[in-house]
Amino acid sequence: MDIITGVYFRRGSQLAQAVYPGFILSRQQTSNKGKIRLCYWLKTHQGVIKAFIEHEKCVFFIKRVDQGRVKHSLEQAGCQFHLTDVPLKHFDQAAVCALYFSSLSDFYTAKEVLNGQVSMYEEDIRHADRYLMERYIKGGVWVTGQPLQRDGYLELHSAKLKAHPIFVPHLNMLSLDIECSGDGVLFSVGLVSDQDKTVIMIGAPQPSDINIIWVEDEIALLRKLCALIVQLDPDVLIGWNVIDFDCVVLHERAQALGVTLDIGRDGEAMHVSSGNFTRVLIPGRVVIDGIDTMKNATYHFETFKLSFVAKEVLGRDKLISQDNRLEEIIRQFHEDKLSLAKYNLEDCQLVWDIFQQQSLLDFAIARTRLTGLELERMGGSVAAFTNLYLPLLHRSGYIAPNLGEHGLNFDSPGGYVMDSKPGLYQNVLVLDFKSLYPSIIRSFCIDPMGLIEGGRDEASAIPGFNKGLFSREYHHLPQLVAQLWEARHQAKLEGEHMLQQAIKIIMNSLYGVLGSKGCRFYDPRLSSSITMRGHEIMQMTRRWIEEMGYEVIYGDTDSTFVKVNDALNGEACQGIGKMLMTKINQRWACELSENYNLQSFLEIEFETHYSPFFMPTIRGQETGSKKRYVGQIERNGQPELIFKGMETVRSDWTSIAKEYQQALIRALFDGKNVTDITEHYINLITSGQADEKLIYKKRLGKSLDAYVKNIPPHVRAAKEATRLGLVNGLGKGSQIAYYISQSGPQLFVEDIKQLDYTHYIEKQILPIYRMLPNIDENAINLAGQRSLDL
Repeated sequence: MDIITGVYFRRGSQLAQAVYPGFILSRQQTSNKGKIRLCYWLKTHQGVIKAFIEHEKCVFFIKRVDQGRVKHSLEQAGCQFHLTDVPLKHFDQAAVCALYFSSLSDFYTAKEVLNGQVSMYEEDIRHADRYLMERYIKGGVWVTGQPLQRDGYLELHSAKLKAHPIFVPHLNMLSLDIECSGDGVLFSVGLVSDQDKTVIMIGAPQPSDINIIWVEDEIALLRKLCALIVQLDPDVLIGWNVIDFDCVVLHERAQALGVTLDIGRDGEAMHVSSGNFTRVLIPGRVVIDGIDTMKNATYHFETFKLSFVAKEVLGRDKLISQDNRLEEIIRQFHEDKLSLAKYNLEDCQLVWDIFQQQSLLDFAIARTRLTGLELERMGGSVAAFTNLYLPLLHRSGYIAPNLGEHGLNFDSPGGYVMDSKPGLYQNVLVLDFKSLYPSIIRSFCIDPMGLIEGGRDEASAIPGFNKGLFSREYHHLPQLVAQLWEARHQAKLEGEHMLQQAIKIIMNSLYGVLGSKGCRFYDPRLSSSITMRGHEIMQMTRRWIEEMGYEVIYGDTDSTFVKVNDALNGEACQGIGKMLMTKINQRWACELSENYNLQSFLEIEFETHYSPFFMPTIRGQETGSKKRYVGQIERNGQPELIFKGMETVRSDWTSIAKEYQQALIRALFDGKNVTDITEHYINLITSGQADEKLIYKKRLGKSLDAYVKNIPPHVRAAKEATRLGLVNGLGKGSQIAYYISQSGPQLFVEDIKQLDYTHYIEKQILPIYRMLPNIDENAINLAGQRSLDL
């Protein structure tokens, strides 16, 4: 091969064919002259490629015993198909046949005809996905084919793709945001890229310090938008709820106005389809939503509204932030278009800056490189598992089963949570099992196919739980975990943070997928053999630690909390933590080797030294709480409080409660008088100095009308304010800011009146105070008066 600027040329024919490294942007399966044709758009260092793959056949499987009935039914329906025996079998060991179709219409007709007659297998897998899956293609590819230069891209016919595991593209983004009425009538569209910042606005031209393209109506706006997207030529369109809102509204308005949104790289129109989720297809481009990407990357926010996330991540506000935002947008469109244009553009910029600062596009690319899912596909843990597992299963002679065919339906227990020993401790060590569930899968060979093969050779199988048996030899999931483990280690060495995060999420999702009834590989023997083994490991670890003379005060899923001597300094505690880590790992290596003849991949780590540490009781009880504690660590030479499950990290408590709890724990840990702290905060409340900190915030889980019985305070406040005409438009998802007045819950609009201070003391201060050890509630005095009778 000759190499010319990274492009390879194959010799052996009259015309040399280039071989390009690229990354898949979008995929389609279409019909061409009655035959199925696959189309993949790729981004390469040389530009964009549209690759056509011809002569492909769709396929699904049936059991061989059904082939006579299937053949008769499909011939009666006039389907063109090819039925053949294949060296594959079902999990029940039944032989299977493959049904191949050259046309999509015959494929869909066959599915419709056979539905309810016989069991079909893997019929739900799109061939555009199967083609990549069976070739282990995960984003990066080598592509070759017969070239034809088009305007702005290269078209390859009779293309062939091969996995290119290390190719990572540079993709150009364009942030898009629309402003419209409640009925979806368009006002403006904002666009931000690294080349341009523009607003297209309906209205008469006005001078402005930002770039505004003025158009006369919606039709002109849509046409100008299409022209700008084609001109800027992005690989990726980004936005906030951009798929379910912006793209849907643009599509609906274009249809209503008779405009074609021809923004594909080949001049084809954007296509929007709805089903279980909205799918947006723009040939040669990808649409990625910021909310879905952040959720998939396991970001946690009180709300994923752009205003909140932008404030948390960037420290910036939207230019319109009030709850009645739509009213203000409509007003600005009619009265102050320049302000609306700036608002529109700033929303685009906020999304652009969040994507850049949090490396969200890098995360999407990393996830595709690991799973083979489309760049824009968020969620999809089950689909990711199928992508990774199914080609391996086929090569082992099996097809995938259908949902629930095993007939088993019992619940697997959740993670192990130990009863806690409440109290205040000077030194507590936390030891965490590193990726406990993936390491159980790897150590005990837990695997869907391994479960089937284990049942066929019980004598040598590894015992699981609930009669699950696992093959020592025939399995794939343990190797997948090992590969992900090594890839994560390599990503860490190379400083690829988003790749590390993507791998961690996928590894941790494996148990969830096997325990999901929406996964074709779901079997409760799989999930229970993971969680119940986890229980066993946690209980045995506790026993071993206690045999060494230490007290275990709590355990949760994969973490064990160990009390050590109060008099020890930090260095001595660190030494004990490392010693426990070494001994426990050695014990597990011996345990698995001697009792199961297995190699242990269980790895416990000494994670944290808390000094001091406080585990509260359940409110009103003497029993220790679970998943609630606070401890002090040292970070960069400074003490820092770590709260888990406490009021200070919960969104449904007031800021005064959070501030009080921080101060109270600080006093407790520093040996100061907690009663004085409590009296101080009670005085702040009753004197009116903390009124602005007494606001509750809670979201509506459904529409206001849907609340009929047991109406909670935030709903009562919202209903009353709506009745009085103070606000309108509150609905599911709206955040309600309210306070408790002497006459009940009131919506916080502009001011606070007649606060019920007794409520706040009883509900926001005293419950936190009561969780402390050895407190005397009667000791609390207010401004030197007698004890409060609360």
